Amino acid sequence: MLLDPADRYRRGLAFKEAHESEQAFVVANAWDAGSARLLTQLGFTALATTSAGLAFALGHSDGVNLLDREQALDNARAIVAATPLPVGADLESCYGTSGEEIAHTIRLAADAGLVGASIEDATGDPDDPILPIEAAVERVAAAVEAARALPFPFTLTARAENFLYGRGDLKDTVVRLQAYEAAGADVLYAPCLPDVEAIRTVCSVLDRPVNVLAGVGPALSVEELRECGARRISLGSAFARAALGGFLRAAREVREHGTFAFVGQAVPYAEVNALMSEPAAEPEEDS
Repeated sequence: MLLDPADRYRRGLAFKEAHESEQAFVVANAWDAGSARLLTQLGFTALATTSAGLAFALGHSDGVNLLDREQALDNARAIVAATPLPVGADLESCYGTSGEEIAHTIRLAADAGLVGASIEDATGDPDDPILPIEAAVERVAAAVEAARALPFPFTLTARAENFLYGRGDLKDTVVRLQAYEAAGADVLYAPCLPDVEAIRTVCSVLDRPVNVLAGVGPALSVEELRECGARRISLGSAFARAALGGFLRAAREVREHGTFAFVGQAVPYAEVNALMSEPAAEPEEDS
């Protein structure tokens, strides 16, 4: 589905304005069109894709560059078509090594109906998992330039992956995020920050909105994360893993015990069917 320019601009502006609010908001990560429909009906402000959730749905393990750009964008198109909400994408490394390849990915993301995306500084090499900062900054700058050339607001998130790959270097993480901010990134994100102090430190040294990954590290609420300085809260693959957890518990019960008690905890068929049948709720206008 191709969005008409007015709808694409509306979504882009809504995503941009959500980051400008003093209230923290949750960007809910959907892994397919069905989960996007359900999250929309529940009233979330915005959605994002999840590379891990997509990998699991396709029967793959997760990791840098294990899925290709077209798989990610096909998934994004399906999610965009299922919701009137703004959708951002986890585009991993932006599927390129050169500035032109990265810019091409951003343009393709916009063509897919996305109004935001992330670029990370991971290499995919387990022996050397994080890019040198100079190369990472150049990549962020290329993505920013491409985003700024689009005819609608496109929110670019730059990610510092140290903690996700076992490099517990908060000082380097801060330096990287500050460099990505200087390169023009709209949102800064360091997945898997280990504690409240680290979250507060990152949020306090940056002038642009910070995304914090919920469900990893300290178990904080939306309000507690807002008080730490987070502007946006994402869940990564948590919703997808929660769904898979329910599925595995049910399948193991049947396989190991020959019983079907899990059906009592399943969402009723009629409820799911009704949610999927209803038109996706239009986002409310601010009064």
